[in-house]
Amino acid sequence: MGFWFVLLVIFILCGGGAWLVENLREALRTRHERRLALIRADERRVRELAEASRPPEPPEPVCGCTHHLAIHDKQGMCHAVVEVPTGWDADHKPLAYEPGMCRCQQYVGPQPLSQVWAEDITDKGDG
Repeated sequence: MGFWFVLLVIFILCGGGAWLVENLREALRTRHERRLALIRADERRVRELAEASRPPEPPEPVCGCTHHLAIHDKQGMCHAVVEVPTGWDADHKPLAYEPGMCRCQQYVGPQPLSQVWAEDITDKGDG
């Protein structure tokens, strides 16, 4: 037993203890980082499942001119006030703006459901 004790003391005095401690710390640090990565992956999976189970938002009726359907009249003419460029520099970049009407001619976005399909609810005419 004395031989092993002397061998252990020589090992520690020669720096073998520091090597052992450093390797142990590195192994624990690696294990900790892997555990944190697993926890983050679980949280991300739960969040993605919650987002996937949520029903999609209905599409907003937005025109190609980026204005809402409420700003367009029945004929499709846009009534939004926008900034119209009035002056340009040598590189054809606008310098000055003034308020003007949007030049969009027709709304081309998704049609509201009432305009797409409206089935008769009652049988009044069948008597």
